[in-house]
Amino acid sequence: MFTGLIEEVGEIESVRATATGRDVTVRAQGIAAAAQIGDSIAVSGACLTVVTLGSGTFACHAGAETLARTTAGDWQRGRRVNLEQALQAGARLGGHFVQGHVDCVGVCTGRMPIGETTEFSFHLPDDLAPYVAEKGSVAVDGVSLTVTRITGSTFSVAIIPHTLAHTTLADMAPGARVNIEVDILAKYVRRAMGLESQGITEEFL
Repeated sequence: MFTGLIEEVGEIESVRATATGRDVTVRAQGIAAAAQIGDSIAVSGACLTVVTLGSGTFACHAGAETLARTTAGDWQRGRRVNLEQALQAGARLGGHFVQGHVDCVGVCTGRMPIGETTEFSFHLPDDLAPYVAEKGSVAVDGVSLTVTRITGSTFSVAIIPHTLAHTTLADMAPGARVNIEVDILAKYVRRAMGLESQGITEEFL
């Protein structure tokens, strides 16, 4: 479990294809120094397990499922990634509950400065749009964000200067592919109400 509050921006040092996926080595001095083999780390929103540690680096394996559901298949040497260690029991929850289980790959459709903030817009698949609510929470590349506006299957967020400076959102431009995880509470509520399979029907109402 994570919070969506990024602790460090790391850099992909190497990517190696294997029979079962890709081995990814990330350079991140702070995270690597604190990590232990077996730890879970959210790498741009995808929960990965540390398999080896080096001097200022850690390595994880991204399996077929991860490659299919996230942007991990796009990662190359030099790419910056958002990093967060797993939430410790008793720690403050400053963001929202983030599992590190990416729901889909979305696309950045807009970036616009508005005063001191920067508004980003993202498009996600139609079937996931009902899980995103105005003023609700969403994780984009592992960053906990508050939804400011929704238009169909596109949602917008307003990024303050601090978040922009301390995450990979600073690098993002329209057309970029991003990992999106919708709020886990929205998933459970929707399933409990039976909307996931049947939708809102006359009988339901």
